[in-house]
Amino acid sequence: MTEVRPTAAASASLWEREEEVAAVTRAVETLCTDRSSPGGLLVFRAEAGLGKTALLAETRRIAEARGCTVWSARGGETLRSVPFNVVRQLLQPALVSMLPEEAREYLGDWYDIAGPALGIAEPGDRQADPQGVCDGLVAAVRRLARRDWPLVLLIDDAHWADQETLHWLAGLAERIDEVSVLVVVTRRPEEVSGASARHLDTVAAAADGPMATLSALTPDATAGLTRASLGEHADAAFCREVWAVTAGNPYETVELLARVQDSELEPVEARAGELRELNRSARGGGLVARLEELGIDATRFAWAAAILGTGISTDLVAKLATLRPDDARRCAELLRTARILTEPDPATGRSADGDLEFVHPLIASAVYNSIPDALRTAMHGIAARIVTDEGHGAAAAARHLLEVHPDDDEELVGQLREAAREHLAVGAPDAARRCLERALKEPPRPESHPQVLYELAEATFLTAPARTIAHLRTALGMPGLHGGQRVDAVFRLSQALLHNDQLEEAVRTVEAEAARLQPGPHKMRLQAAQFMWEGLHAGEAASPGRSQRLADLARPCTGRDNSERALLILRGFDALMHGENAEEVAELCDRALVNGRLAPGLGWTDTEWGIELLLMLANAYGFTDRLDRAETLYNEALRAYETAGWSGGHLALAHAYVGIGHRRRGRLKEAEGSLREALRLAERVGRGLPLYWSATCSLVDTLLARGHVEQAWEVAEQHGFAPPYPSTIVLPDPRSVRGRLLLAVGRTKDGINELEAAEKAAAARGHHNPVLVPWAADLARALRTEDPARAARLALDVRRQAERFGTDTAIGEALRCAADLETGQRAVRLYGQAVTYLEASPCQYEHAAARIEFGIAARSAADLHRGLDLAVSCGADGLADRARAALKAGAGPAWSGHGPAAKGT
Repeated sequence: MTEVRPTAAASASLWEREEEVAAVTRAVETLCTDRSSPGGLLVFRAEAGLGKTALLAETRRIAEARGCTVWSARGGETLRSVPFNVVRQLLQPALVSMLPEEAREYLGDWYDIAGPALGIAEPGDRQADPQGVCDGLVAAVRRLARRDWPLVLLIDDAHWADQETLHWLAGLAERIDEVSVLVVVTRRPEEVSGASARHLDTVAAAADGPMATLSALTPDATAGLTRASLGEHADAAFCREVWAVTAGNPYETVELLARVQDSELEPVEARAGELRELNRSARGGGLVARLEELGIDATRFAWAAAILGTGISTDLVAKLATLRPDDARRCAELLRTARILTEPDPATGRSADGDLEFVHPLIASAVYNSIPDALRTAMHGIAARIVTDEGHGAAAAARHLLEVHPDDDEELVGQLREAAREHLAVGAPDAARRCLERALKEPPRPESHPQVLYELAEATFLTAPARTIAHLRTALGMPGLHGGQRVDAVFRLSQALLHNDQLEEAVRTVEAEAARLQPGPHKMRLQAAQFMWEGLHAGEAASPGRSQRLADLARPCTGRDNSERALLILRGFDALMHGENAEEVAELCDRALVNGRLAPGLGWTDTEWGIELLLMLANAYGFTDRLDRAETLYNEALRAYETAGWSGGHLALAHAYVGIGHRRRGRLKEAEGSLREALRLAERVGRGLPLYWSATCSLVDTLLARGHVEQAWEVAEQHGFAPPYPSTIVLPDPRSVRGRLLLAVGRTKDGINELEAAEKAAAARGHHNPVLVPWAADLARALRTEDPARAARLALDVRRQAERFGTDTAIGEALRCAADLETGQRAVRLYGQAVTYLEASPCQYEHAAARIEFGIAARSAADLHRGLDLAVSCGADGLADRARAALKAGAGPAWSGHGPAAKGT
């Protein structure tokens, strides 16, 4: 825990900071208004030494005077590789002070997800989702803010914070209005790049007002500060020279004036020439020279403290500096007197007895950089051993091991691999990547080299699929991966290729490896993977004979193991896409279950097969009118990912398919809510991915069903719902939904063109299911005036395909389409038949639409009223308005109360 409590000298650095202090005061007052106050975020930017730390110290003073709880932390130049370092400084002390049961109660479901990252709980045995951990840390702040309100969080030198902390800080910034806490952040300009820079940009964008940039002191302010420190007798020439020497840098000015006081230099023009030499001794090489003047033991102590960087206890430094305890305590006192080290203020109870820290980050950097290179490397190696011996684990030692020169040390490779596993378990894959990349430089022995590459691929899988591909290809080209491990690597490679939009290569990869294997579970798993990726491919055409080969392979399968179960699911999904009999599709899927449940090893969070296979299973049930079973699977996925803390793409897809389940059922309001949440999560993962398309397409489809055409168009425009389409299959079919959208906004010609493009794509892939790819019904309706003959042929083809598929929904929708092209009693009869089928279907929106259309055609007020009730319960505002308009226009004795025709044709 780093404290920034002001000293008299530090407070002098607040000269010409009136605007910044006023902004802090306003933010604190707003926070303290009441417990429902929205959170606040202030960001101050400045070069080194311009008073960032002093401003945070003043923030602490203001906040504590107002009765606030204040916690603070600081990034460190040498600590950026330590995951969650800064957020642990910030939150860990408050949680450690609780009893374990109390901490678990406060964090609730987030305890097992965020607890390991904060160092208050043991990590689980699988890789944690970084986004889930980030969300858990935000939830921790939300709950702690309720307990410790009003709570102020201070983060100094955020440019040196670890990437995992910055991910959390960006997540908190985006939701700061929901958390009654004030966050004040300081940083230097530039300094960072990549993901860390993006996170800091997010923080700056969410701040209350523009990011404030601190400037150097003016000559007048420097003169005032000089006289406040040395006395009013300091003459003008001396004050001007102070400003010239320090360029108005507040930190350097304060340090220089302290040196002037120590040397008892008279603040007069005649002595002004000595200021430059004094200033050199306060920083850089001069600081090093001053350190050396304190003696070799004090120098070694300071070096050891700089190597450790955090948790600087006198005892630990003594071990690293090889000093006796008495000598170490003497050195610590010398360095405190010389204003090189200091003690965190014990008043907050947030530091261990005997802990030390550097007075300023500039001093810490200068001392660290002054250590001779070879000695610094050796000290890091010793520090790693000491940290390990102290029981802090491989992850804590890893930052030191990263600095050690490669030396063909297999033990070091093992330590780094263990550290990587620990990092992955707490949700820090980037830290794991650094450890494993360093292990490769050692290098590992030939027998372990491919395993290190495989583990590195696991660490980069979620964030850098291109790197994962390279690592796995290299590993597979080496001897050392055998049996199930090699099959796992090939399967993982194919997944990475899929996520990198290289689907054809994914197919070829598993196909080639499967050809090398003898018949058995491993071969069958890769064959299943090949069919899975081919089944997801939305390319120009299916491979010849694919469906027949899959059918032949799956026919003898009984579901005795997961490879057979996978093939049954794939065969069922393929049959679904081709519009084969729905009863047979469901029967195939049933055989893939064990007592109606997912088999062990095929759960939503199991990684052997991945989410794609289970979504195929759930969708096969969902689009064959087995919605109870589909919704059970969708909701199981959602619960599993929320419980496991998987807040990335998996959770986005779960919300999307829960939304699709609601849409199929006819619960359109609930569908819209789930799909908007899916789209919010998908935005965090990245645009253009299949999951992003699924959420966007389904939301547009749902808004059109609700009759909210303008909102549907806005979503499409905002989220890029337009060609080119992804290379993987998206449900519902995006071309069909896009065509319907264009028709709805009056762009009839464009809509027809889009639906005809959907026709060509579906024909090339053999996708003839009118429920999944409903282009034909919409195109028939669009052409009924322009080309009635073609419209009639299309409607007839839809009906044939629907009867082949055999679900009440498919047949009812086909009859609705046919009725839309007719008039008079023929239309009435067809609408009546559609109502009968759709009344037996679980899809209540379609039932409502058919009931209202029948009521209008048959002039049946009873059916219109019933259709209106269904539309209102579905949230189908457009349908409800149509029913009300028909009832209003048709009120009178000519209206009947009869119902639909009997089922059948």
